Amino acid sequence: MYDVAIIGAGPAGASAALFIAKAGKHVLLVDNDKSITKRAWMENHYGVMEISGPDLMETGINQAKRFGAEVTREEVQHIKKEENGFILQGEKGSYSAQQVILATGMSTDLGAELGLEIVPGTEPRVKSIYKVDEEGRASLPGVWAAGICAGVSLHTIITAGDGAKVAINLLSAMNGQRYVDHDVFQPK
Repeated sequence: MYDVAIIGAGPAGASAALFIAKAGKHVLLVDNDKSITKRAWMENHYGVMEISGPDLMETGINQAKRFGAEVTREEVQHIKKEENGFILQGEKGSYSAQQVILATGMSTDLGAELGLEIVPGTEPRVKSIYKVDEEGRASLPGVWAAGICAGVSLHTIITAGDGAKVAINLLSAMNGQRYVDHDVFQPK
């Protein structure tokens, strides 16, 4: 069983996976390869002069994998609450996790299947989003949401930051104390 399964490997999901894997948790990142980020060109992403959406996604996924995140490319078709967590049913198999982060972009279908509270979208062209608290918790315990599906701006820098925020809050809840991840530069 995974500690956390993240559905969606765009900037929000991959950012969350990076933080959770770096914290030593067993994390699965599931991606259907349909992110709208794949169509993006960015010249406004802090720290990067310019980058294509596919390159940004590949870099983010590789960062998460570097710290131990497992990645699978498939569509999660169903998600079900179980006594000890959640079962995700994908095209290639099923996966169990104690907690789930939905980073599903403009889709709220999986959360609707779980019975999450869904509200009208807050951004242009985003029809609906999950109702989440300020930490990213959805209306069902153990389910979190990050990025566009949680109501933040479609800009990749913002969705990546939201994924990191939700991961820090989830890790803090799991650990029972505020989680901090600060690396210190060591000059040579």
